[in-house]
Amino acid sequence: MEIGMVGLGKMGANMTTRLLKGGHSVAAFDRNAPNVKAAVEQGAQGIETLAEMVSVLTAPRTAWVMVPAGDPTEGVINELAASFSEGDTIIDGGNSNYKDTMRRAEALSARGVHLVDVGTSGGIWGLAEGYSMMVGGGKEAVERLTPILETLAPGPEQGWGHVGPSGSGHFVKMIHNGIEYGLMQAYAEGFEILRKKEQFDLDVHQVAEIWRFGSVVRSWLLDLTAAALEEDASLSELEGWVADSGEGRWTVAEAIDLDVPAPVITLSLLMRLVSRQDERYAAKLLAAMRAQFGGHAVKRAKEQ
Repeated sequence: MEIGMVGLGKMGANMTTRLLKGGHSVAAFDRNAPNVKAAVEQGAQGIETLAEMVSVLTAPRTAWVMVPAGDPTEGVINELAASFSEGDTIIDGGNSNYKDTMRRAEALSARGVHLVDVGTSGGIWGLAEGYSMMVGGGKEAVERLTPILETLAPGPEQGWGHVGPSGSGHFVKMIHNGIEYGLMQAYAEGFEILRKKEQFDLDVHQVAEIWRFGSVVRSWLLDLTAAALEEDASLSELEGWVADSGEGRWTVAEAIDLDVPAPVITLSLLMRLVSRQDERYAAKLLAAMRAQFGGHAVKRAKEQ
C-alpha cells in the first residue's frame, strides 16, 4: 500500500522502516532534511514539502502524521487538508487530546476527508516488536488502512483494533498512558523500599531479574526496569526529575469529569510533579524507565 509519513522522529522513522520492510511504498517528509535522507536510504521516497505529497500519492491518498501533539499536529493536518481531496485519509498517530481529534474529524468530514486517530504504543522498540494501536474513525476508512495496520502491529490480528468512532483511539491511548503512570510509580516505590532496607543489602537488579520470570508482577515495564538497574543500580548518573507529557493529566481530568475515583493514577501524576522539587531514588527510577521504553531524554546528575 502507498502512504505518506509526516514526521520522522524516533517513532516516525522506525514506523517508516517497518512499513518499507512490509512491502509498502512510503513518501517521507520531515522539516529536518537529515531525517528525510535517512528514510530515503531505507528505501522511502523523500519529499521536500507537504504540498508535494499530494502530487506524489495516488488517490485515494493516505498520510500518517507523527508529530508532537498540539499546534504541530494542528498545523500539519490543516496543511494536508487544504490539498487533500474527497476520499483521502489523514491518520493522526500522535498523542492528541481526543477532544481535539473529534473537532478535527468533524471539520474534515465536511470536505469528505477522513481523519483516523491511532493511539500508538511501543516506543523505540516498535520497529522490532511491532506497535500496539488503538484505532478510532469511520469503519470504511479504517478497513482501507488494514494492510498498513497489520504490518505495523505485532501480528496481523494482534495488538491493534478498531475501538470506535473518531476520538476513541486517542481516548483509549490516554487511559493506557494513565495506567502506565500508575504501574511505573508502583515499581519505583517498591524498589526504593528494597534499597532502603540496608539490613539485607539487597541487590535490586538481582531482585528485578528474579521477578521477571514467573512472578505475578512480571511485565515489559519490569524488563525495562531490570535493564536500567543493570546499567546503574544506584542511578547515580540520573537526576530524579520526571516529565509528564500530558496524557496523565488528561486522564485525571477525565476521571474527575466522570466521577470515577482514580487515586493511583492521580497520585502517580502528583509524584512526577514532586520529582521536580526533590531528589528521590524512586523518581530516578521513573526517569530511567522512561528512557528505556521510549528513548525519552533524562537529566544527568551534575558532576560533583
